[in-house]
Amino acid sequence: MDEIISLRDVTKSFGSHTVLEGITFDIPRGATSAIMGPSGTGKSVLLKNIIGLLRPDRGEIWVNGEETVRMREKDLYRVRRSYGVLFQDGALFGSMNLFDNIAFPLREHTRKSEGEVRRITLEKAAMVGLLDHLKKFPGEVSGGMKKRAGFARALVMDPELVFFDEPDSGLDPVRVAYLDELVKKIQEETGATFVIITHNIPSVMRTADHVGVLFRSGLVRFGSKQEMLDDDNPIIRQFLSGKAAGPIGMDELATEDTDVERELVERAELRAREQVEQRKRERERDVLQV
Repeated sequence: MDEIISLRDVTKSFGSHTVLEGITFDIPRGATSAIMGPSGTGKSVLLKNIIGLLRPDRGEIWVNGEETVRMREKDLYRVRRSYGVLFQDGALFGSMNLFDNIAFPLREHTRKSEGEVRRITLEKAAMVGLLDHLKKFPGEVSGGMKKRAGFARALVMDPELVFFDEPDSGLDPVRVAYLDELVKKIQEETGATFVIITHNIPSVMRTADHVGVLFRSGLVRFGSKQEMLDDDNPIIRQFLSGKAAGPIGMDELATEDTDVERELVERAELRAREQVEQRKRERERDVLQV
């Protein structure tokens, strides 16, 4: 297997609460992988460690042959530019229309002309079916449109890796099915590696080639979708079947983050946003000085 991401003994704690412990697996290149598990098992924290918003206390994370945990911030920023990320709420800027939201990474990270920016933005908007809505603002469109705009923005730099954090959050089953079709279609068209964090089993069955299941801070197994469906492990069987009887009890259905954990995650994300704004201001100064 040609892996694009490798995790080795990844462990992350917040105070006395261990969210991830000894996570080790490889994510195959050019396919769609889903990371699943009951609420409170650290799925979103795992994603934030992979993309560098958080750093594990122990272990290694390799992306395209580069170890990122001990990487300098400047180098980590370079690696992050090869990612596209679709967060739960789309993470759109409310003061920008959908066109400018989608175009933002091109204006922030490249020196492309406005003509090139427009061409690429329209191309990605067309891929997700948003060409007729680009003048609208996030507050004027549905949750499904926000997700599609976030998806287009995640694709605008032609990333080799695209991450999805609970992409079905806030959507009804019909719009989830539509988004799943879009994810499947675009992954096949682009050949990029998609990594989806979710607990939506029907969605995973429609989109994923490989599946990992987390439980109580650890990885139960990562394998092909068929391998996971054939697995006799009681945790995997209970979770994939969605049945009440089994080792996963009601006490597992806690919130995803403890208060301390949530605060630290929000701080890390705030720092990342501040870095983006700082680079934007520096670029604006550069333009004014020319």
